[in-house]
Amino acid sequence: MTDSTAVSCVLSGDLVADESNDFDRRFGGLARLYGAKGATRIQRSHAVVVGIGGVGSWTAEAFARSGVLEMTLIDLDHIAPSNVNRQIHATSETFGQAKVLAMRNRIAFINPACKVHVIDDFLSPENLGAGLDPLLARLGDDTTLAVVDACDQVRTKVALAAWARDNPVTFIAVGAAGGKRLAHRVDCADIGLITHDPLVAQMRYQLRRHHGAARTGQMGIQAVFSRETVSKSMVAGSDTGDLNCHGYGSTVAVTASFGMVAAGWCMDQIAGSPA
Repeated sequence: MTDSTAVSCVLSGDLVADESNDFDRRFGGLARLYGAKGATRIQRSHAVVVGIGGVGSWTAEAFARSGVLEMTLIDLDHIAPSNVNRQIHATSETFGQAKVLAMRNRIAFINPACKVHVIDDFLSPENLGAGLDPLLARLGDDTTLAVVDACDQVRTKVALAAWARDNPVTFIAVGAAGGKRLAHRVDCADIGLITHDPLVAQMRYQLRRHHGAARTGQMGIQAVFSRETVSKSMVAGSDTGDLNCHGYGSTVAVTASFGMVAAGWCMDQIAGSPA
């Protein structure tokens, strides 16, 4: 985990000089929905998004627009023209930029009070502890660490789920958004109960085989998925067999829905019942 420059790359409003900014006016709608205490818990949380692509960029957007005051964005990829159809930070102006930096800059104009840490690296089973354990160690008593797995590498997804199961975090994984067209079929559930998702199926198998997860029923790990059957590529020769959006084809209606469902589930868990 290359954190010497990445984690120190922190934004706390430096890009937006707005003396008249009123946090309550921007984000007061949260209190009317979750209650004052629930909104405060959400805004004091530290949101970690692993993978800032077709799903994770929308997850980060949702956290930013909910007044979350600290985020960590993790990804090594750079924005390309092929990202435009599904990633919120992908525009002609951001081509070639690191995804974490483009997203950090966008967040500054939405929520200038948010402190954004960027880790310009891919998370892996080998560096996961080095990247996430320090975030847990510095949490305050009234702060929740919310981790969203929006990457598409099975080994990393399995390692993240196993780590989250053993630590006091709010965690949700994201299944396969590629090859899906119907946003209204998106939902979330325990991965032991999810169907129609080959990525979640691989996670479930590996967690049972290598991490002692329950063989039947619920496994205690939440994930976003779609009940829609995966559609093969409509372009001859373009079906690579990958489980990511590029291999199968994608629509922003679905990838954005996956990202919003993940953020919404986390915030609901953090807020608890309205007081």
